[in-house]
This record gives sequence, C-alpha cells and structure tokens, in this order.
Amino acid sequence: MANTTPEAPPSLYAAHEPVFPRKVYGKFRNLKWVIMAVTLGIYYLTPWIRWDRGTQLPDQAVLIDLAGRRFYFFWIEIWPHEFYFVAGLLVMAGLGLFLFTSALGRVWCGYACPQTVWTDLFILVERWIEGDRNARLRLHRQKKWDFRKLRLRLVKWSTWVLIAMATGGAWVFYFADAPQLLVDLFTLNAHPAAYTTVAILTATTFFFGGFAREQICIYACPWPRIQAAMMDEDTLTVGYREWRGEPRKHSEAVDAGAPQGDCIDCMACVNVCPVGIDIRDGQQMECITCALCIDACDDVMDKIGKPRGLIDYMALTDEEAERTGKPTKPIMKHILRPRTILYTTLWSLVGFGLVFALFIQPDIEVSVSPIRNPTFVTMSDGTIRNSYEVRLLNKHGDDRPYRVGITGHPSLGVTLEGTPYASVTVPANQLFNQRVYVQAPPGSEPATQDRTEFRIWIEDISNGDRAYKDTVFNGRVQ
Repeated sequence: MANTTPEAPPSLYAAHEPVFPRKVYGKFRNLKWVIMAVTLGIYYLTPWIRWDRGTQLPDQAVLIDLAGRRFYFFWIEIWPHEFYFVAGLLVMAGLGLFLFTSALGRVWCGYACPQTVWTDLFILVERWIEGDRNARLRLHRQKKWDFRKLRLRLVKWSTWVLIAMATGGAWVFYFADAPQLLVDLFTLNAHPAAYTTVAILTATTFFFGGFAREQICIYACPWPRIQAAMMDEDTLTVGYREWRGEPRKHSEAVDAGAPQGDCIDCMACVNVCPVGIDIRDGQQMECITCALCIDACDDVMDKIGKPRGLIDYMALTDEEAERTGKPTKPIMKHILRPRTILYTTLWSLVGFGLVFALFIQPDIEVSVSPIRNPTFVTMSDGTIRNSYEVRLLNKHGDDRPYRVGITGHPSLGVTLEGTPYASVTVPANQLFNQRVYVQAPPGSEPATQDRTEFRIWIEDISNGDRAYKDTVFNGRVQ
C-alpha cells in the first residue's frame, strides 16, 4: 500500500499583500489633489494665523487653552459652561456625514478623511522615490536587500518620518502660542507633554499612512459597517455597468462567439484602487468611493474608442432603465429625496441654533447664589442683612471695572465685601467671586416680609454694558 501523507488543513488567515496604486490622471484625481492641498494647508497653517487677544493671551486666531479651559476661534470664545457649542458642532458633523453618505456614498472617506489625505501624501512620496506601481512591486518582491533597495527605503521612510513629525508638531501648536512653542521645542524647553504628543502622533501617522493604509479603512474604521444604514437604492455611488461591460474581451464567452462587452479586462480599475478591490465585483464594504477607478476606466475607453462611463457614479434605481435604454432620473432627483432633505433640515436647524446662541451671548455673565446658612442676619441696630455669592465672568482680554447695584424696592441697600465702593475690578479672562450684602432698614417692608423680589445689576463701567440676575431678599416675619 502506498505511503500517503495527509494534506495540511487550509490556513484561515492570508498574509497581507501591500497595495501599490498606479498613477492615474483625471477629474476625480485632480479633485483629490485640490482637497488634499486645501485640507493640509488648513491644518498646518491655521495655528500661525495671528489675532489680537490682549495682553493676557497669545495673539493666536485658533487656540485651545487647556490651562484656562477655553477655546478661541477668531472672534468666538467658548468657556467650559458653553460646551453646548462643541456638542452642537459634533452633532452637525455627524448629520453632515449622514447627509453626504446618503447622497454620494463614502465620499468623505474617499476625499477628506485624514487617513485618506495622509495616505495619499505618503503614496505620492513613495511614487516620487521608488517609481510607479510596477517599479514598487518589483522592489517589494525583491528578496535581496542590496544597496539600491536599502537606499530607496531609507530615503522614503525618512521623508515619511519628517511628514509625520510635522503632523504631530502642527497639532501641539493649537494648544499654545505657536511661535514661542516652536522655539521651545527646538531649544528643548517645551513641556514634556508637548514632546510626548508629537512622538505619539509621529508614530501613528508614520504607521497608519505608510504601512497600515487600507487596513485602517477596512478593519479599524467602523464607518464601512455603518454606511449601509445611510445608503439606499437612490444613493449615487461608484459602480460598474456590468450590462455594458460583460462579457469581457478575451473571456471564454467571447472566444465561443458571444457578443463582446466594452470591458477589455485591462485591470486598470484594480491597479489604481487604493484599497485593492475590483469594482467590477459589485458594491463592496471596502470601497471608499474615491472614484479613481472612474478616471482609469475612462482613459482606457478613450483609447479603445468606447464611450466613457463604464465605471461611473450611479444609483441602483437606474440599472433597469439603463439596461433597456430608457431615460434615467436626473442627478438632482437622486440627491434631493426625503432622506437627504431630512438630514439637511436637521443640519440647518442645529446650525441656525448655534449661530443664534452665538449672537445672543452676553458680554457680561453673572450668577447669584444666596447664602442660606444663615438665611438672614439681624444687625445690632435691627437692620436685616442677606448675603449673596456673586460670580462675575470677564471675557475680555483686559481688566474691567464692574459696578454692582440693585433695583426692586427703594429701601434696600447694597455693600461689597472688602471694598467701601460699589464697584470691583475683575481680572481679564477670569471668573471672579464677590460677596455682596443687601440690607433692609428695621421696620421696612422687606425687613418684615418673608420674601421680597429684587434684581442685582452688573454694569461694565468701561463701556456701559449691563447684565442682571433676579433673586429674593429674606426678611423676619413679625
């Protein structure tokens, strides 16, 4: 009997094959270049825009002041108790993502996602140094590390590290005065947290953009698994017109004499795909809707004299019409439908609400807390006194004198603890606590009633701005 060895069981895991996209030209590739330049320009240059913030703060247009617990965006200033602005912006970002996905698929992922933008930049550097797709594939498959391969890899990795360091460096500039922090970083005088942040972002950018690339989009990002809930049959997304392209030339069906489709199986759409999928296999979770396969296929169609659009933005509802040669829906009917209108309406309402809240923000913010222990104090001459903790918020970049006054009953008087005057100076960009005493003469109506309503007024002496809070005076019931 022959000696047989059992076959090894198939592996459940396949080794990762890096994706080396080929260079492509076209309108969608040009659009991606423009978006990459704009987004990277905004990210790297914004911390260096100057804005006068007085003598107490850096003259920086966009600043996240963790020490002072404030966020500055040009003329907008957000304090911790105004965090609803940040929450509103996050809601708008989520609704915007829902809107774009329901209208155009994963268009955010394909054009503006930071992972996509930095991966595009890293691939561009890789192409400059190592050559286009075929050259990079040959270098990758070359087992022997000769001087040329070592030199090319070291140059590429060094350039990636510089880009990654610039990425981490730009991020920390949002949290401190950028020019001064730059000097401190190079003179080793910056806070250890700055160096730690730069190191972490350098490492993650280098790894994500240089090596992980499409693996982040496929496995780490949750959005591919959520996008299906945002899309429907009217969503415009990148697809392959199978009814026009099949059967492909050189296939068995064609060799047998069947009609030929427009697809010549040139693999151009696969070779330019940054996630390495074949769009001709239908809609796939991995597709980021970057539309580079459209540019590649249109270029091939031009060369072989076939109409463009074999791969194109399309909706599933148009498939039957296109197969039979009937007119399809206009693009705007795909975009303007109940789902997208609902998202747009919600997005607009949240945006209008934030703008309205921004414009009605008071320049003076005051809160009043009556001291309840004791509720009132009877002075030696019979005067009834109530105490209040008044918190004054000065949002300006300089010290401001605030005058304290009351209205509501003519017999009530006010004094401030620690000063004989009715005014107090509040330091710039600070919350100031001031103890305020309100007195009622013996026998007066407020002194003999349980509760008397009145209003505490705060006036900015420098410009006349005013704010108030209503509260109550507690008297001794006879």
